[in-house]
Amino acid sequence: VQLVESGGGQVQSGESLRLSCVASGLSLDDLLMSWFRQAPGKEREAVSCISRRDGTIYYADSVKGRFSISEDRARNTVYLQMNSLRPDDTARYYCAAVAPGPKNTRYYCSEYGHWGLGTQVTVSS
Repeated sequence: VQLVESGGGQVQSGESLRLSCVASGLSLDDLLMSWFRQAPGKEREAVSCISRRDGTIYYADSVKGRFSISEDRARNTVYLQMNSLRPDDTARYYCAAVAPGPKNTRYYCSEYGHWGLGTQVTVSS
């Protein structure tokens, strides 16, 4: 099982980035493709996740309207389009294929599954 992220970098406030994650070695049918992030000194948080089975999408309140998750099933790839980036978006972003938690809660994107090594996103003001 391998999840490989790319697309991180350093940008100015207000700019955009698109993260990509290619998954291999596992079936994604019953899993959520997810993006988490962790900033120094802060807890890891779920940013967004998408269900291949029923298309359910979750976004953290802090990114709603700015970030968009999508997937290319043929390439087993999930994307996170991040617009209007802010300094508080600075974190290491992780791709994960996880089991679904309770719907319509912040726990929908559970942390139980497979993880990539992450890609750093730094937003300067």
